[in-house]
Amino acid sequence: MRFLRQSLVGIFLAFLTLALLFVATQIIVGAVQDALTRDDAAPPARERVFAVSVIQAEAETVTPYLEAFGEVQSRRRLELRAALGGRVVALAEDFEDGGTVSVGEVLVELDPADAQSALDRAKSDLLDAQFEERDAERSLLLAQDELKSAEAQADLRERALQRQRDLQSRGVGAAASVEEAELAATSAQQAVLARRIALAQAESRVDQATTLQARAVITLEAAERDLEDMTIRAGFSGTLTDVTLVEGRLVSANEKLAELVDPNALEVAFRVSTAQYVRLLGENDLLINAPVTVSLEVTGADLSAAGQISRDSGSAGEGQTGRLIYARLQAASGFKPGDFVTVSVQEQPVENVYRLPSSALDASGTVLILGADDRLESLPVQLVRRQGDEVLLRGDGLEGREVVIGRTPLLGSGVRVRPLRVEAGADPDMVELSPSKRAALVAQIEASETMPQDEKSQLLGQLQEARVPASLVRRLETKAGG
Repeated sequence: MRFLRQSLVGIFLAFLTLALLFVATQIIVGAVQDALTRDDAAPPARERVFAVSVIQAEAETVTPYLEAFGEVQSRRRLELRAALGGRVVALAEDFEDGGTVSVGEVLVELDPADAQSALDRAKSDLLDAQFEERDAERSLLLAQDELKSAEAQADLRERALQRQRDLQSRGVGAAASVEEAELAATSAQQAVLARRIALAQAESRVDQATTLQARAVITLEAAERDLEDMTIRAGFSGTLTDVTLVEGRLVSANEKLAELVDPNALEVAFRVSTAQYVRLLGENDLLINAPVTVSLEVTGADLSAAGQISRDSGSAGEGQTGRLIYARLQAASGFKPGDFVTVSVQEQPVENVYRLPSSALDASGTVLILGADDRLESLPVQLVRRQGDEVLLRGDGLEGREVVIGRTPLLGSGVRVRPLRVEAGADPDMVELSPSKRAALVAQIEASETMPQDEKSQLLGQLQEARVPASLVRRLETKAGG
């Protein structure tokens, strides 16, 4: 019985194995037949539709601006130099780098001993010259009187000679008397000549004394100026810089002691290209007094000041290009000469232009506009001006059309899109991303498995721009946090 039971179990297991092999064979054969008879036709392709931001183009009059970099400087700078050498005996209390002084304030006093001695000598020389002039004038008066006396005596001698000649003609006088009278008259004439020579010498002495006195006066004035130059005063109110002087130091003539700068007479000098300079010319090719904004970026608080163009340089400068322009600043609080600043100049208005984000224009000078059935069309335009993140364009057929403002390499003519309209006057909340932040967001999008491919492409295109919507950044950061 036991043997029979085991035999029946073995037979049952054998038949069960054969049945399972048969079922497996049937499944394999059916699968092979299904694979052979299956239709390999590709499924119908589905057109990809991209979501793009568009804005309506409207012609307007825009006042553009140009940006440049310049240096702040003062229109009034005075180098304080010692006119004469000497030892410093006194300094003003505020005579230090950054010290504030007022007009007329005594800044430096040099030892006046030598200058005072020279002044005293000049005064003494002037007194001598004045005495010499008075003595020469007295001598001139005496010479004039002596000349008059000699002339009178010569006249008397001449009349005596005439009487002797009359007596001789009547036969009364002697020839010896006539000759004696002639000799006396000749001697009187010689005396007159000598007195005239003495008068001329007296007049020459007066002239020399006058010249000597004039020279003494000049020397006295120079000595007074030298004595005054021993005291250095502030020519105007301002701030001291480059101070290199201490009390007791011996300075030489024409040595620079410090520099006085007027902080209230600031201007900015900046260089622009020749093309930009031409845009700043008005009527009669004269430089317009365009408004200027100067800004200095500092940590925590930016400094800014307004100004106006005042002039340009007389020459381009050796080895330089463009033009150097100067603009006067008003109320430039916080600025110092030597600051390197950013200058924004308001140009003349430009009419009939379209202002669009710079991302709307490609390198070939075309923009993508929304056509029929929400398909993109390429339209050539003319670039008029770049203004930061915006461009000013002109183009036929652009008026009233919707322009794509966030172009990506996936977009082109004929591509069907889903437009996301942005108001023309809206100022969306845009932020600038650092290269590391942008790279992190790109890696996050590429690693996402739940995000559709179309949305991935759109987001990657938006992240290629320098500025992206803040809402996009917040959404990506929220996904990363989740």
